[in-house]
Parts: sequence; structure tokens; C-alpha cells
Amino acid sequence: MTTSLTVRDTLPDDHFARQLHEDVRTGLTADPKTLPPKWFYDARGSELFTRITRLPEYYPTRAERQILRAHAPDIAAQTRARTLVELGSGSSEKTRTLLDALIAGGTLRHYAPVDVSRAAVTDAAESLMADYPSLEVTATVADFDTELPFPDAPGPRLVAFLGSTIGNFDPAQRTAFLGRLAAALTPADAVLIGADLVKSPATLVRAYDDAQGVTAEFNKNLLRVLNRELGADFDPGAFDHQAVWNESAERVEMYLRARYGHTITLPALDLKVTFALGETLRTELSTKFRRPRLGTELSRSGLNPTHWWTDPQNRFTLVLARPTEPSARPKRLD
Repeated sequence: MTTSLTVRDTLPDDHFARQLHEDVRTGLTADPKTLPPKWFYDARGSELFTRITRLPEYYPTRAERQILRAHAPDIAAQTRARTLVELGSGSSEKTRTLLDALIAGGTLRHYAPVDVSRAAVTDAAESLMADYPSLEVTATVADFDTELPFPDAPGPRLVAFLGSTIGNFDPAQRTAFLGRLAAALTPADAVLIGADLVKSPATLVRAYDDAQGVTAEFNKNLLRVLNRELGADFDPGAFDHQAVWNESAERVEMYLRARYGHTITLPALDLKVTFALGETLRTELSTKFRRPRLGTELSRSGLNPTHWWTDPQNRFTLVLARPTEPSARPKRLD
């Protein structure tokens, strides 16, 4: 059997322009100002993030890979998945460990990466084809923030949502996403979620404010994206990178802080935005979890956690969960 690749694109041609315009207008006219982190990832941003994952301060990627190497055979045995769906697949590098374990277990037939970037999802899928000649690959271009268009593929399915991306949602977004995910699964399916754990604030802040300044460059790259796509006149040198630990929300927050008061023009939006001295633009939040909190959030969203794995230093967790019957889901208290 020869590997075959199918690419499905669910996004309208104007999706990115329309979404960018909406996010920027809403975020830069809010008080306080915010922008979603997905706009970091143009080609330059993706390159910078790859460099971040290799920095000594940035432990999450290494910790997650350590867990996968140690426990992928157990994950394969627990799920017996015939299809592996990966949300936000990117380069699919870590996924190879899961693919190898599921193939060794004799169950995997189909790999279905889902990513908002057509180039990323097709490049990753094509790179896998030579190494996995028996695999059917269906790549889907979709924005899983708003939809989960899983391909028509044999079950049971394992949906992998790795890289602690779950922490980039605020609580309301996370609840909505997990609810959509639970509703998209059949009783035979499972989901594997990567989540970063609460630890020393100093360790956490260093992971988002490295000594080499790569994360600062990554943060400021967002401004270059806005300049290119919207004709804006941001000066990255007019902002300082800042990473802070929000103790009450148990999350790291990344900001760009204005070094002086100035006004930005965004011609594509017919918009002018003023920054006061010291005013911040929040560009990312990264929630860190404790097992009870994450377990409760999953349960309330209709997902029953069945297995937890951590690295030896207890920095990161992979949790396997299955959908519960709607009648068995606990009622929300908020």
C-alpha cells in the first residue's frame, strides 16, 4: 500500500484578512489592548519559535517529548487508534513518536493533521509520506478556534492537542473549545492534551524572557506582521518585551510595553491608535495548570480524564480523556 495525501481546505479565501482585521480592530481599541498570539506565526515567527523551543530556559517542548518517548506505547495500547488527528500540527515532529507507537501496535491506518496554515500542514504531511509508506494522510486547513472539521476516517480516533496550546486560551475560550471537542468525539475516541504545570514563577518567567532575547524578538515580530499586512507604522524599537507571572490566574502573560507615548496609523483599517508611556499590549497568555483544576475543567466540558503522564521533574503533563455521555456531565457552577 502506498501512502496517499488528501488536502482539504475549509477556509474561505478571505479568511485570514477578515480575521486579522477583526482581531486587530477589536484588540487595539480595547482597554487594555490585546492581540491573539496566532498572529505571531508568519514564516519569520515560526522560525523564531523553533529557536525558542531549543533554548535552555524553554523546558516545555523537551519535557513533552520526554513524556512521549516514555509513554507513547502505553498511549497506543490504551487508545488502539486507527486514526490520529492532530490539532495545530505544525511540523508534526513530536507526532512521529505517537505514529511509531500506534503503527507498532498494529492499529494505525490514517493520520489527519489540522492546522490553520496550508503550507505548514501540507509540508508536514508530505515529509511524513516517505517515512510511513502504509499511512493514509488527510490534511485539513482549518481554524480550530472556531471549528473542528475532522475528516471522515476510520475509528477509533485519537485527537492529539499537544504543545500546551490549551493554555493560550482564556477560561471562556478554553471552555468553549473543550465543549466543541467533546461534542465532536464518539464514545470510542480519545483526546490527548498537553498542558504545562504550575512551578516556580522564576522558572516560568525565564521560559518566556530568555537571556538571548529570542522571545523578545518573537514578540516584536507581531508588530512586523501588522506593518506588512495592514500597512501599519509600528516601530518595534518603541516597545519593550515583558513577561510577567499572574499569580491569581496562574498564568504567564506576555506584553509589549510602550517606551514612550506615540500614535500608530493602520491605513488598512482607517484607524489610529495611541499608546501612552508605559502602556501595554498583551500578546499572549499561557496558563499553567494543577491537575485538579485541569481535571475539573475537562470533566465539566464532557471529557473524562483516564490517564495522566508527567516527566520525571513534574514540569509538564499529558492527559488522556474520553467523552462522557451528556447526562453524566457535571453541571457548571458559574
